[in-house]
Formats: sequence, structure tokens, C-alpha cells
Amino acid sequence: MQSLRDNIHLEDKYTGITLAAINLPQGMIYIDAPPTPEEARVWRADLLDLECGYERLLINLDTNADRVIGSRAMDCPILVQENTAEYYRNRTGIFKNQGELTGKVWETIPSLGNIRWSPPEITFSDQMSLHWGDTPIQLEHHSGSDIGAIWVVFPEEKIVFVGDAVLKNQPPFLEKANIPRWLDDINLLMSEKYQGYTIISGRGGVCATSTIEKQREVLQSAYQGLEHLAKKGAGIESTEKMIPALLDPLRFLAAERELFTARLRYGLAAYYTKHYLNAQQLEEDPEE
Repeated sequence: MQSLRDNIHLEDKYTGITLAAINLPQGMIYIDAPPTPEEARVWRADLLDLECGYERLLINLDTNADRVIGSRAMDCPILVQENTAEYYRNRTGIFKNQGELTGKVWETIPSLGNIRWSPPEITFSDQMSLHWGDTPIQLEHHSGSDIGAIWVVFPEEKIVFVGDAVLKNQPPFLEKANIPRWLDDINLLMSEKYQGYTIISGRGGVCATSTIEKQREVLQSAYQGLEHLAKKGAGIESTEKMIPALLDPLRFLAAERELFTARLRYGLAAYYTKHYLNAQQLEEDPEE
């Protein structure tokens, strides 16, 4: 466990995502949950020695199942952006591995059976403040990387948790993204507003400026490629040809290539269908 401040702690040893815990006078705030119930129990046990109040709260940073599938095992109230709550209200309450890889890490865990989603007790729309200690914690909705994406901002400590807005040497999740908005989010992170901040990725922890710049380059490349295909009227199968160029600037283990290829294959097809093919159909058939 890495401590950024006396009361702000990161953990990368669990499957798939970077977790955080903030111990405060009012209680403990968890940022995301390990995907397996066993890991969740170990994570909670790891934090028992931290001094804090009795209350507990879990913040899920977006809709990605990697970070919400283990929420029930954290055994505390859950806070999400309202789009995340709506997304899970509109789908089955049980996670099942259907065989088709979408590039999420939980799909590769053989020990996971059917896991029931735990609905959140607290939601917000655009912004929210938590006052559990001497300094406020700001929650902000930044929907570029995901419809329900949250940034958790510590203004006094100059730390911001950005979830999957920045990934370290991983391709982006595009299924529920809005790339132009995402690029705006990246530019905001690199602006004067966040100068001097420690930026925490939801998959990899503390980010250097070069990591954020690489994320912007990959997103720009993806957007330009999708725009080019749309102008040509290309079919959805053409999006797969973009994958090698998007993976090329990233440094990852050979064993991760299959997962990351699946992530881009699924995400590019979903994004192209939603933002280009479906949009074109609506233009052609406005009354339908």
C-alpha cells in the first residue's frame, strides 16, 4: 500500500484496478472495490489498523464492471454518479460471463461465478462535496471516458482521482465514451487548474505528464480513424483494422495483448455503431 498523505492510500495489488482508501475523522471512504469477494475481504482487513471514524462509504468511479462488481462485498453504502445507477437499473442485476470478451479484466477471472450487483444508496448529477474531515472532498462528473465517470478531487492536498480518464499503458474503454468530451477532460487535466496536482489513474496509480499526453495521442488517433471511416461510409468491420496502430505506442506485457485487442475490438465497434451508424440512420429516418 502506498500512502500519498497520512490519510490517503493507494493499492495496486488487487486484480485490474487501482484502489484507494481515505481515513477521516468521520470514517473510511473507499474508492472502487476489488472484483472478487475474497479480495474485498482482504482489502478491508488491510485497512483495519488505520485510525478513523466508524462510518464507511464506497465511491465507484464509473460504470465499468471491473470496479463495481465487488461493491457488495465492501458491506457499506455506495455512491455513484446518477448515470451509473441508471445503467445498472436497466440491466440484469447479476453479472454473468457470457463468453464474449469486451476487454474488461473481470471477464478473465476464472473463479468468478454469478455475482449480484449491489445498487447504490447515494447518487448525484454534476457535483457533490463530502465533509468528513478538516478539508472538503469534491466529486465531479466528467463524462468523456464513461457516461457515469467521476473525478474525486482533494483541493487542499492537490490530488485528483480520475478513474479511466487516464490509463497507464492500456488502451481506452470506448463503449460508453464520448471522445471529443474525453479530449476536453484530458486538456483540463493538463491546464493551469490542475497544475501541481498528483493525478491518479484508476488503472496504474500516479501518472506522469507523459502518461497523460500518451492518452491524448491514443484518443486523437482513435477519433481521427473513426471519422475517416465514417466519411468513407465504411462498415463496422473496418474498425478492427485500427487496432494495431492504437496498441503500438503502448508498453504492456505480451500476455495482455489478447485482452487489450478484445477491448479495442469491442469498444471501437460499439462507438462506431452508436456515434456514426445509428446517428446516420436517425438523420435518414427522423420519424422513426
